[in-house]
Amino acid sequence: TVLLEKMAEENQTEQVTELTLVGLTENPQLQGPLFVLLLLIYFLTLAGNPGMVALIRSSSQLQSPMYFFLSNLSLPDACYSSVVAPRTLMDLLMEKKTISLAGCIAQLFFCLAFGTTKCFLLAAMAYDRYVAICNPLLYPAIMSHRACTLLVAGSYVLGLLHSSVHTDFTFSLSFCRPAKVNHFYCDLMTVLVLSCSDTHVNRCLIFGLAGLVEMVTILAVLVSYAFILSVVSKIGSAKGRRKAFSTCTSHLAGVTIFHGSILALNFQPRSSNTLCTDKIFAVFYSLVVPMLNLLIYSLRNREVKNALREFV
Repeated sequence: TVLLEKMAEENQTEQVTELTLVGLTENPQLQGPLFVLLLLIYFLTLAGNPGMVALIRSSSQLQSPMYFFLSNLSLPDACYSSVVAPRTLMDLLMEKKTISLAGCIAQLFFCLAFGTTKCFLLAAMAYDRYVAICNPLLYPAIMSHRACTLLVAGSYVLGLLHSSVHTDFTFSLSFCRPAKVNHFYCDLMTVLVLSCSDTHVNRCLIFGLAGLVEMVTILAVLVSYAFILSVVSKIGSAKGRRKAFSTCTSHLAGVTIFHGSILALNFQPRSSNTLCTDKIFAVFYSLVVPMLNLLIYSLRNREVKNALREFV
């Protein structure tokens, strides 16, 4: 009996080279409509975000630091969707939903890298708006092209470092068979639950590092907007206040949707329907938000609309 138990344990913890994704839904009646809907969302994201980058780079009206950051924000949006969407769409059409261990590692790494980069880019954009409104005379000097490039480069470096730590610690663990990821892509927490090893260190890293990234970037946005509100409230005319704050509304909407979806995903009450809700929030965060950002920053921005008319 002891020998059989030992053999079963060895078989369970043998080297896992392939994982199975449960997918978005196991209901065949929902798979077709979801495929069409997500394909449309992905197409708009993939066409729109690189288009936004091309428009900003080619238009003389959109050469300010704000649009430099916006063009760099569009890149991780398109890349994040491209890491998740093709695999999700393919699995909606296939019965066997397997992914290689290397593929899962790559997907997890790039999801974390682009997600973290976006957190820091949104914080940098908030700082840009703070300088533009609170120190307008020093704005060209403070937000020089070199300073903007360093902020963007720093965002990517921090994103890659953050992702590398979690990916390295996660895939140094042993995984149990059957290696079945109860999600539609390789998410950090859903991969961790497959481990046969002690994941205490990994969970501490998630709480410490990921929590720190979220807290620092949200705090940077809140402090920037606290100063902005303080300055705007001192402007005498309602028209002046409206004009000053109008440059911030798109960014504020984007920040609210992005961080709101992250917080809703991680701090929702645990219940029997939590997994289903997790998937809904994950779809919104990974596929819908990149498309919404495109609409927010283009439809709500007069300069972008004017540049688009000239471009067309």
